[in-house]
Amino acid sequence: MGTFDEVRAAAQAGASLEERLAALAAASSRHAAHHSWIERLSPEASLAHATGRDGPLSGLAFAIKDNIDLAGVPTTAACPAYGYVPERSATAVARLLEAGAVPLGKTNLDQFATGLVGTRSPHGACRNALFPERISGGSSSGSAVAVALGEADFALGTDTAGSGRIPAAFNGLVGLKASRGLIPTTGVVPACRSLDCVTTFTRCAADAATLLEILAGPDGEDPSARRVAPRWFRGPPRIGVPATAGLAFPDPDYGPEAFDAARARLVELGCELVEIDPAPFCAAGDLLYAGPWVAERTAAVGAFLRSHPEAVHPVTARIIGGGDGIDAVTAFRGFDRLRELALEANRVFEQVDAVLLPTADRFPTLAEVEAEPIAVNTALGRFTNFMNLLDYAAVAVPAGTTAAGLPFGVTLFAPAGADRALLELASDFEGRPWRATRGFTLALAGAHMSGLPLNGQITERGGRMLRAARTAPGYRLLALPGGPPQRPALVPDPDGSASIEIELWDLPPERIGDLLALVPSPLAFGKLRIDDGSEVTGFVGAAGAEAGARDVTEHGSWRAWLAAGKA
Repeated sequence: MGTFDEVRAAAQAGASLEERLAALAAASSRHAAHHSWIERLSPEASLAHATGRDGPLSGLAFAIKDNIDLAGVPTTAACPAYGYVPERSATAVARLLEAGAVPLGKTNLDQFATGLVGTRSPHGACRNALFPERISGGSSSGSAVAVALGEADFALGTDTAGSGRIPAAFNGLVGLKASRGLIPTTGVVPACRSLDCVTTFTRCAADAATLLEILAGPDGEDPSARRVAPRWFRGPPRIGVPATAGLAFPDPDYGPEAFDAARARLVELGCELVEIDPAPFCAAGDLLYAGPWVAERTAAVGAFLRSHPEAVHPVTARIIGGGDGIDAVTAFRGFDRLRELALEANRVFEQVDAVLLPTADRFPTLAEVEAEPIAVNTALGRFTNFMNLLDYAAVAVPAGTTAAGLPFGVTLFAPAGADRALLELASDFEGRPWRATRGFTLALAGAHMSGLPLNGQITERGGRMLRAARTAPGYRLLALPGGPPQRPALVPDPDGSASIEIELWDLPPERIGDLLALVPSPLAFGKLRIDDGSEVTGFVGAAGAEAGARDVTEHGSWRAWLAAGKA
């Protein structure tokens, strides 16, 4: 098993899709003791669901958490008595099928997606893929374990309080919890409907980005689905990071050294670390099970619980049943308290682009959870419970091992819309750099270039430098009157041979309009031909630009003109 590119390379080497499915089924049989599956489809049944053989995910096979619908296959949420057979697939599943992916079946979970441990299931406690005596994490336990054990190329899960991020960390995977509502939850059994997110498990951040492009966008059915304006980091990212000593890891062998190494890795990548206090985030997270959102879980499946008490795991019943005592006054007090905490927490993002935290600060054994099922589970949500309440995007990334050799993970998070920016940073963190396609390349020739006075107008719009370049021969460089800062203009020179130094920058398309509004006449956006023969949009001189301007073409670049001290 490997990344999507590695799987495709192996497929090109000769193995047919049918042979791959048979091999994946055999892997599942070998790992039966891990309890990762509830219903595993035969290779023939998997192929019968495939609808987009030539799509971008063609040849890839995926697992589905059993609270997400696959047409014709029972959805049980790990409670057989609750089960039903959906006539159509969840929106997320349907989009993957259309893109060419093949479904493998339904995976185990903490019943009704209530838990972070992976042990609350009648199908058996899901064992960690790497250390079977330890928990898998949950509630998307089987989905994570199936990918980690090589039983699936990727998997779908859900994440309300950490149900995707925790198992990703414990099984050495990338877990993307996209911005709330970015991926529709149509066809998902609700846990806490206003907070639920469909999530992905992959082996690298670039693969998570591939899936996000396919999964994201409203479907016209989920009332909580939304379009979220992309957020990009302003130049080299500023990352909020708490002091390791202030995190008070309960086990000195799990976390401190690995988290220090993660901090150091960000510095290697050119990030600026800003020390922050995580207390406001954690305080918001405490509301998830001590506030009105418990009642939302009761609203989702409380009626079934009351009519089928024998069918529900006792710990699950205790948690979901707790919402019956929450009245409207208590609910509105909780909503008010969350707004107060959000105001405090969001001030952190006035200083930083994103925040780094451990995904978990402990890694319990199955025996520890059995002894204290609620206390251990509650502790696991310390750094995950708050993110959907506060409307953040997050990606959990493997971060090596602890002093005891256990897998350790960190989570990068930022306000809604930062999904792709976080995935870019996560990919750098992994050592597999990847960049999102934003769709607009802009050529800069003067004061907007890196390090010059107006570059902030580019970086604050999420601009990212691609490379230095030169125009094709046939341009003049003019120093326009006025300033500061003085600005140049490029104008065509059909009879000339000069090539001018420029920078190519990548900008989100939706930010081009407000940048153009800042460009004073006689500057404008126009087409430039560059030295590789292609055309890009860049700052050019409009009609009348030459009036009062000084020709500085001989210097070959705006930087050289400034360095000559003649500006």
